[in-house]
Amino acid sequence: MKNENVYLKEINWPEFGLASPIIYPEAEEIENRISKCREMMEHRNLTHLVVYGDREHFANLMYLAHFDPRFEEALMIISKEGAPLMLVGNECVGHLTVSPLYNAGKLRYERYQPFSLISQPRDESRGLAEILRGEGINDDSKVGCMGWKYYSDIEFADYQKAIEIPSFIVDKLRSICGYDNVLNASDILMSPAYGLKSILSAFEIAHFEFVNVMASEGLKNLFKNFRAGITDFELIAEHHYTGYPLGCHTGIKSSGNQHIGLSSPVGAIIKKGEPCSTGIAYWGSNICRAGWVAENESDLPEYAREYVQNLAAPYFYACAQWYETMKIGTKGKVFRELIDKLLPFDDFGVYLNPGHLIHFDEWVSSPIYKDSEDEIRSGMYLQVDIIPRSKKYFSSRMEDGIVIADEKLQKELKEQYPDTYNRCMARRTFMIEELGINLPEEILPLSNIPAIVPPFFLNSKKILSLKP
Repeated sequence: MKNENVYLKEINWPEFGLASPIIYPEAEEIENRISKCREMMEHRNLTHLVVYGDREHFANLMYLAHFDPRFEEALMIISKEGAPLMLVGNECVGHLTVSPLYNAGKLRYERYQPFSLISQPRDESRGLAEILRGEGINDDSKVGCMGWKYYSDIEFADYQKAIEIPSFIVDKLRSICGYDNVLNASDILMSPAYGLKSILSAFEIAHFEFVNVMASEGLKNLFKNFRAGITDFELIAEHHYTGYPLGCHTGIKSSGNQHIGLSSPVGAIIKKGEPCSTGIAYWGSNICRAGWVAENESDLPEYAREYVQNLAAPYFYACAQWYETMKIGTKGKVFRELIDKLLPFDDFGVYLNPGHLIHFDEWVSSPIYKDSEDEIRSGMYLQVDIIPRSKKYFSSRMEDGIVIADEKLQKELKEQYPDTYNRCMARRTFMIEELGINLPEEILPLSNIPAIVPPFFLNSKKILSLKP
């Protein structure tokens, strides 16, 4: 039995240190991303890219301009050359200075008031067709649209023409260029095989380490102060939310919302002897754990007292094997097959991809799926998001962020962000020496609670580890 390779050990959770905020990229960093986009445009014979964003679907605009529309929508128009144009509503005009590209004079803007909230002034904007034509879009143009999703022939026969951004934008483009010349191009950024967001720079690694540290320190504090008899509102406050934007809703499931997937707190009492899960996700991170409100197995319902033996231990072992297999060049299907073998679906219910890419958007895409030929590449930023489900034993979780980095990328990180690099090395040492996980050299753990899994939340010093 694989669970025989796992045991509970008592430790003081390690301190790896805090990360200084690394938030704003240089304009040159963003220009490099746009340049790579233009190379992809040329390869596809695209004359323009239009990149749509709103409050929920902001990540591609953040990547290409370090700008996120707030309250409103926005549209970035990228031509073959010259400064891109950003269309913003009334309130986002003042938010443009968040973009280093704009501050460097390399991003133009125009107020397009239909992107503003209803009943705000609407009398100062040019029409969308006039704006598009002013950017050189005409009946000879071929335009790629980017939103937040792309499709395949599994979903649509003519999948390249299935576009998820608002129809009034797509309709206007097609009226100018013709139906066949307006295509979905979100894969340029989001594909696990070649998408630009699937490979990080040293700056991005340092930035996402900062948000992983912030989130994981919050979860560490929650476990330090975990107690029963309080509301989930009170407990969630122990995350010490900093005010930095969230990548998804802050979640907690306890006595009052066990039946609700992806639930936020509801004011329920945290009760001893019941399962619980919680996590916090700042932009570019998601740190989550699941277990039981208990000090040991005697606090569990009688039917669930073999929780560690039958769910948590085999889960930890499977995750350790996942880590040990995570090497550059390994095909995504290997991880799907590994988890299906070690955690049979009938017992563990791991339905979604066992691991996916993350960026400003909590889920970009994944190289890990059935029969995937996509390979693990240097620069990939992966969420260790393997979710078991059991009606009897509830769940367990080891949800952290890691980066795959070859020798060259690690050298760049060490030279440019030595503190980030040193913390990653310290986390590697902890995972190898304290948890017994034989990490490949290319893995950089970003979380300050790397692979720490306490099955009993009232006794969180006891964590799972591989036997020596």
